[in-house]
Formats: sequence, structure tokens, C-alpha cells
Amino acid sequence: MNRSRSTLLLSSLLCTALPLQAQQADDAQATETSATELAPVRVQGQEPTTPAPQLSSFGPGSWKDIPASINVLGRGLLDNRQPRTLSELAYSDASLGDSYAAVGYYQNVAIRGFALDLATGYRFNDLTIAGEQRLALEHIQQVEILKGEAGLTAGIMAPGGIINYVAKRPARVQELTVGTDSHGSRYTAVDLGRWITPRFGLRFNAAWEDTHSHVEHADGRRNFYALAADWLIGDKARLELDGNYQTSAQRSVSGYQLLGGQALPDHPSRTRMLGYQPWQQPVAIASSNFTARYRYRFNDAWQGSVALGHSRSVIDDNVAFAYGCFYAAQCADGSVPGNFFAPNGDYDIYDYRSPDDTRVNDQLRAQLQGSFHTGALSHQLTFGVDGFQRTVDRRQDVYDYVGTANIDDPQVPVFAPSPNQPGPSARRLDDRQRAVFALDRIGLGNGWQWLAGGRHVRLDEDANDSQGVRERHTRLSKFLPQTALLWQATAQLNAYLSYSKGLSLGQQAPYWTSNAGSFLPPMVSRQVELGVKFSATDTLDLGAALFRISQPFQYARPDDSAAGYSFVQQGDQVHTGLELSANGRITEHLRVTASASVLRARAEDAGTPAYQGHQLLNVPKARASVYADYQLPFAPAWTLSGGWRYAAPNVATADGAVRAPAYNVFDAGVRLRSELRGHALTWRLSVDNVFDHRYWRDTGSSGGDYYLFPGAPRMARLSVSYAL
Repeated sequence: MNRSRSTLLLSSLLCTALPLQAQQADDAQATETSATELAPVRVQGQEPTTPAPQLSSFGPGSWKDIPASINVLGRGLLDNRQPRTLSELAYSDASLGDSYAAVGYYQNVAIRGFALDLATGYRFNDLTIAGEQRLALEHIQQVEILKGEAGLTAGIMAPGGIINYVAKRPARVQELTVGTDSHGSRYTAVDLGRWITPRFGLRFNAAWEDTHSHVEHADGRRNFYALAADWLIGDKARLELDGNYQTSAQRSVSGYQLLGGQALPDHPSRTRMLGYQPWQQPVAIASSNFTARYRYRFNDAWQGSVALGHSRSVIDDNVAFAYGCFYAAQCADGSVPGNFFAPNGDYDIYDYRSPDDTRVNDQLRAQLQGSFHTGALSHQLTFGVDGFQRTVDRRQDVYDYVGTANIDDPQVPVFAPSPNQPGPSARRLDDRQRAVFALDRIGLGNGWQWLAGGRHVRLDEDANDSQGVRERHTRLSKFLPQTALLWQATAQLNAYLSYSKGLSLGQQAPYWTSNAGSFLPPMVSRQVELGVKFSATDTLDLGAALFRISQPFQYARPDDSAAGYSFVQQGDQVHTGLELSANGRITEHLRVTASASVLRARAEDAGTPAYQGHQLLNVPKARASVYADYQLPFAPAWTLSGGWRYAAPNVATADGAVRAPAYNVFDAGVRLRSELRGHALTWRLSVDNVFDHRYWRDTGSSGGDYYLFPGAPRMARLSVSYAL
């Protein structure tokens, strides 16, 4: 049925296009016979190189002036690659990798081998949003990936970095996009903008999507709406408002697990839903995000801003969850660990229901930026105050065993759901952070700059059990310094050396450890980075960064306790790596977005020899990502594109004994630009995994358990955008 719908929709779009193109040809022929032919005039715009990031903590400046590794994915790249999920967005940067990115669920990624903190790792217009949502891209102008430690920028967070989504601003635009894919999905989006008066503008984006997944029983739908407004208040003030709302529903797809904790499944299915039960409901997610920013320019040297952000995500979690083998025959005697699939492929199925899981992030920031001189030194000063609160409200969930199946079952047996119902909602987490921050960019002369600053953060956090009774209270104050030395060697070449310190919260011990449910203490992380940024031409930027990040190592340590493991912080987790990037036009017709990452991730002094001396879990030693566009010189309306994604073998067990094989995945596409009655018409066809390669894309963990997710099979997407 899916393939029939896909064929029908593709045929309809093509049949619609042919008469339109014919009409254009007829119109052109009629014009040619009645008008005077003039000499052709060629107009070519000069595209900028890497767009300027909107992250404001480093002060004003271009990509080259920021002493940190930042990749900016522009709107053009997003349109051409047509990503729909966070996992697909990660294709465009080699420093990113999946970290429990299940199909049909909200996803997470890792930067430089560290999974992002869902509470603070994602931002909208440089303000924190709840990461437990499906992040839409229709209203986004650019995606900024700040790699590495960012204590000054984000406060308490995981050391890998942050991802910032920057909204489109009001402009004169009227565009309709319709699309489909090879599975029969249906997609419609509109982008409407206008300056209603010279001082007030609006931008409206909406999308409606019916997803036909490559996994059986995992079809879904999504409705998205976003509105942006800009108000120029006098000559010195500006108010920017952005809001969006999205609902989605799709069954979540369980990941595989190692067989007996020691072997990869031989023939995993990319299309079968493990544990599927007909009574299983889709995971429903309703999310809303709002930001308001007021900017005021006091004079040419000083400006201030006040920003407010609110993010809310409500999740109705419904999963027939494939997990472990505690009830399977091969695991009954305890000789096989119950938190993996059985050696013969048996796995248990749980009825998991947790409705009304609510995450709310609120943030208020006031900031002042200005420049002045003290003698021969110039200063660009940024300082401000920041308040952040995050709350999590959850019901007492249902998590009950219902039956056992096998990964090779052609059809999963049907079991009765649990008769139990979720309990009342309770406040599970109340996190409050208050901070002051400052950064001074000091010009020393002869192209040298010194950036010095930091953030003093105060944390006050309560964690409660399912009844709302306090289990933990954390209160701490910490100063997180950040400094960098920047050298502008030439107008094209900048080099920098930076040091920063961060703070992240300790993880919760898995249920199968002796200290199950307890939280480990907060962790201090440190990073040193040496980087070079080079504008090879006016249209091509090159970058390189060498870094080292360390923080306490958290893991389940084998011991003689009754559980056999205790969750501890012992030793250090050290990530040392090299990143290379290229972004821009190599020639007039060839544009490239490319990156490569070599990363050594090790545990040191952990006290368990088997966990040391090898790459850490779900951190490939090398990744590469290349995406190129080539405009045909003899047919400028046509553009061909191609992509390549590579990952080295990926560790799948804590002792490094099992590794998922390396993979190479190739993507391709074609784009056609034309006109219809004087309006731009753009056709985009993209094909992911052209050669239908089978691979493991993710060996990440969640809640202390390890999962394996296969890569998606070949999929083509076709879209048509029409400027109304």
C-alpha cells in the first residue's frame, strides 16, 4: 500500500510538472515571435561563506573571530538535504553521532563523543529548550553546532557542546512546498513573510506531514506552526518574538540488544518492529517554544538586550518495549545477564505507559555589550545575568512484563496488555540555576586578542520519587572560567588557544546496580583547544581544531555486591581529538560542506582494567561527512549533489570486546530550478543510502542499558517548492 501511494503521488507531481513546463515553452515561443531579442545579461550573487553565528556569549564577531569550533548549517543546506529528524541532521557534521536516536521518538545526539544533556544541550534563538521533543526545521534559518566545553555560554551542561536553532526573520517571501518519499509519505509546508509596515514584519511557517516509516507499524503524523514578529521601535530598539507549536504521534521502535551481552545479531531487520503489539498506542508529543528578545542600542559602542524563553514538552509515552531476557528460558538460571537479549535471540516485551510526562524550561537573561579603550588596549565587554528553571512532572508509570518473543519471529506473538494503570502525576525534578557572566575581548595590538571571562553559577535542585517525596537535594555554587588567546595572523588566517571549565550533573545509577536510583555528584570538566580558521578564498572557509576534554568517568563497576555492580565515579574519561572542516565554494559551480573527526576516547585510572585501554562505548575513532553541490555549466538550472558518510568500528560493550563494523554510506540528489508564470519553481530529489548499505548507526545507551539501532534502508525524497 505504501509503495502504491508513493508511485501515485510521484506520478501526479510529474504529470503536473510536464504541462507546466510545456506552458512555459509555449509562452517563451510566443514572446520570441513578438518581442525584440536583447543580448543576455548574467547576474550572479556572491554567497557569503560561513554565516555569522548568533551565539552571543563570545561577543560580536564572525565565525573566524570566535575562539571555538562552530559549524553553521545554513538554510540552503537544510532545504537540499531535506532532513526530517535530528539523526538525519547529524549527517552533515562528522563531530556528531546518534546517542539513543530511536525511530518514532524524540532523539538525542553526541558531540565529540559526549551525549548532549536534554535539559540544557538544545537551544532556540540562544535560549534553552526542552530536548525531549521532535525538533522541527521549517522555521529555522540556520543551525549552529558549538562543539566542546561551553560553561560560559550554557552553564551546567554536558561537555560535548550545544546545538542552537536560529529562527527565520520576517522577509518578503511566499512559498509552498509539497513532497513525498519512496515509502509514500505526504508532506506540505508553507513559508509566508511580509513587512506589513516599514517597522513591523511577520513570518509564518507551517508543516503537515504523514510519515510512512520504513519500519512496519511505525507510520506517524506531525502538525507544526510557527510565527515570528519583528518590531523596530524607534531608531534604537528592536523587539523580536518567536513562537512555535507542534503535535506528533508515531509508534516508537525498540532497539536491538547484544545476544547474551556478547554478540551482535547476525541478521537484524531494518523494517520489523520488535515487540509489536496491536494494542500499542503511538507516542504522542505536544511541544511549544517561545522566545522574546528586546534589543536597545544606547550608542554606537554600547547595546543591551533582555531575552525570555519558555519551552514545554508533554509526552504520552506508550511502548511495547523489547528489553532483556529475564523471563526467557536461556536466562532463567542467571547465567546470562538479563539486561541483554538471550543468546538465541529471545527477548522480553514490556507494556510501558507513562502519559503526561511534562518538561518545562524557563529562562530569563539580561545582557550588556560594549566597546571602549584603556590606553593602547581595546575592549569588547559582554556581561549579564541569567536565570533558568526546569521542572519535570511525571506519573507513576506502568512497566509490566507481558510476554517473550524472538528476533527472528516472522510475526510477533500477541500478548494481553497489563491491566494496571498509571498513577497520579508528581513533581519529579525542580532545577533552578542563577548565574552572572562576563567576557572581555581585549585587543593587544599586532593582531593579538585575549578573551578572559567566566560564569558563576548557583544550582538549587530537588529530585523526588514517584510519590513526590524528596530523594535528593543538591545545592552548589561554582565559577566556570573561560579564556582564549586569538591571533589574527593575516586577514584570512586566525589561530587560537583556549581553556574552559564546565559543570554537569551526575547520572542516575541503573536499576540493576547495588545503588539503583541514586544520583552521583556533579562533575567538573575541562577542555583545552587549539584551532585555526582560514578563509582560503572569499567563498571558502577552512577550519581545524585539536582538543582534549576530561571529566570523571561514570560507569557500573563490577564488584562483590549482591547486584554484582555499583554505579560509581572513578578515574577520568578523556576525549582527545582532531577536527577538520571545509565550507563554501571551491569553484564557481562546486560547493562543498565537509568535515572529518578523529577521536580517541579512553577511561583512565578507572580501577577496572577491562574498561581501560580501548575506545569507549558508542564513540567511533573516526568519522567523515562530505556533501557537495555541482551546478552544471552547460545547464545552469540543474544541480547535482552527492554525499558520503563514514564511521569507524563502534564499540558496543563496556569492555570493548564487541564492535559494530565500520560503514560507508553514500547519498545523492538532483535539483532543478525553473519558473512558472514568473515565479520560481524548484524541484528537489534526494536519495539517502543510495546503495542500500546495511549498518549499525547507533550503539548508544539509555538509563544504563545498551541498545543497537540499524541504519535506515535506501530512501528517496521528492519535493517541489513554488514561490507564490
